[in-house]
Amino acid sequence: MESIREIYRIGAGPSSSHTMGPKKAAEQFRARVHGAASFRVVLYESLAATGKGHLTDKAITDALAPIPVEIVWAPDKRRPEHPNAMDFTALDEAGGVIDTWTVFSIGGGALRDTDSTFAPANVYPMRSLTEIMNLCCEQGITYWEFVSRHEGEDIWIFLEGIWIAMQSCMERGLTTEGVLPGGLGLARKASSYHQKAMLGGTELRRTGLLAAYALAVSEENAAGGTVVTAPTCGASGVMPSVLRYLQESMELRRRSILQALATAGLIGLLIKNNASISGAEVGCQGEVGSACAMAAAAAAQLMGGTIRQIEYAAEMGLEHHLGLTCDPVGGLVQIPCIERNAMAASRALSIAHMVLLSDGTHRIPFDEVVRVMKETGHDLPSLYRETSHGGLAKAYGERKDKRGSAT
Repeated sequence: MESIREIYRIGAGPSSSHTMGPKKAAEQFRARVHGAASFRVVLYESLAATGKGHLTDKAITDALAPIPVEIVWAPDKRRPEHPNAMDFTALDEAGGVIDTWTVFSIGGGALRDTDSTFAPANVYPMRSLTEIMNLCCEQGITYWEFVSRHEGEDIWIFLEGIWIAMQSCMERGLTTEGVLPGGLGLARKASSYHQKAMLGGTELRRTGLLAAYALAVSEENAAGGTVVTAPTCGASGVMPSVLRYLQESMELRRRSILQALATAGLIGLLIKNNASISGAEVGCQGEVGSACAMAAAAAAQLMGGTIRQIEYAAEMGLEHHLGLTCDPVGGLVQIPCIERNAMAASRALSIAHMVLLSDGTHRIPFDEVVRVMKETGHDLPSLYRETSHGGLAKAYGERKDKRGSAT
């Protein structure tokens, strides 16, 4: 498996697979093509269906500017390799083809093509949490020590930068008010949630602070701000909110937070390699479900959980999001995405508490839940995999149409 650097990426929202990935692909195509007078980019299936709401066209045209770009939207066409497919074509002044490239945005800002251009270096020799857990138990080491052994000491410098970026994003979100862009008229809520939470009792404060922190990041993401994928932009509010809440309530050292990020990154990496973190491929169980598993494992570790309790927490975080659909209203990462981050953060903390009450013994291992998640995602109709043609997106659209026809 590759480095956990593939899980944590700093970039602009609102979507790692629909904004960050296409931008990166456009930049790389431009770098390899010389003398292009114009570009044509075909966006398939999910990229086309929700691309405008995710600012996919803007990300691509900005990356290729000032050369003219023709965006071809093909929501009803798909390539078998992945629903987030793009065809890049470079044209000369006479309209002749200089170069072509087909590339797939596979989630979390990562790309893949048929030539293995983006094949990352192999960092970890093991591909299952069961193998890693058994090794850690045998050698008496933690998950984060396992990460450090394979990543090297410089991973801590990287994670320091990730935590700083997460905190900066939260601060911006907590101090910014107004309406989010996109046309839904959705007001930011993080600031008011935070103020109310600080005035409430113990229970309200816990719920309110977790929600405020998660909303702060998710609202920044929806506004196109700079966020950290954990493991995606759409699920970027879960991890930082849980970590900040625990840091404040338990007075944790910075090093403990970085170690939790390492363990969580390992969990996210296992899901990415053995299933998917792409909402277009497996639904939101691959995004918010994965984020909840990562955050639950991190929280269990910070609370003193054992190796087996941490595995149990990751398993539960993913298990109880199985079948979660990706149906963003209007193709925007706002409804239900923003609130969904807050709910997953609260669930992650509850899961950590629950596993600490146990001895870590359970019947279904994390690796098996990952496999089931992949199967479930592929069994979901495309309506529920980030196309905005079904679920809440469809219901909202129908209600909007009825209101319009009644006026």
